[in-house]
Amino acid sequence: MKYLAFVRHPESIRQSPPPPGFMEVMGQFVQRCRKDGSLVDTGGLLPSKDGARIRVSSGNLTVTDGPFSESKEVIGGWAILQGASKADVMRVATEFMELHRKHWPGFEGESELRPMFDPGMGP
Repeated sequence: MKYLAFVRHPESIRQSPPPPGFMEVMGQFVQRCRKDGSLVDTGGLLPSKDGARIRVSSGNLTVTDGPFSESKEVIGGWAILQGASKADVMRVATEFMELHRKHWPGFEGESELRPMFDPGMGP
C-alpha cells in the first residue's frame, strides 16, 4: 500500500534552517528507508510566498498569490511511503516525526498520512 505523507508546520519555522544534527540523522533515515523500500519519494516545499492557489467555488475560478496569511500552518514537505499495511507505514511516519522531536528543538508540527488511490479502487 502507498500513502502520501505530508508535514504541516507554522510558516515561521522556515525563518531559520534546520539544525545540522537534524539534517544528518534525517539523511541517514532517508537512505535507510529508500533502501528497504518504505520510502518511494520525498521532497520539501519552499515558503508559500513563492506559491499560488487556484480555487473553484460557486462556478468561479480565482487565483491567489502567496503568502497565505489566513493559514495557520502550511505543508512544508511530503513523502510517498510504502508498506504491507497501514501499521507499517505509520511506524515509518512516527519515526520521521520522532527525529523532528529529538533533533530539532522547538519544532512544532504534524504529519498526515493519506492512502493513495490506485487504478481499480473506489466505487
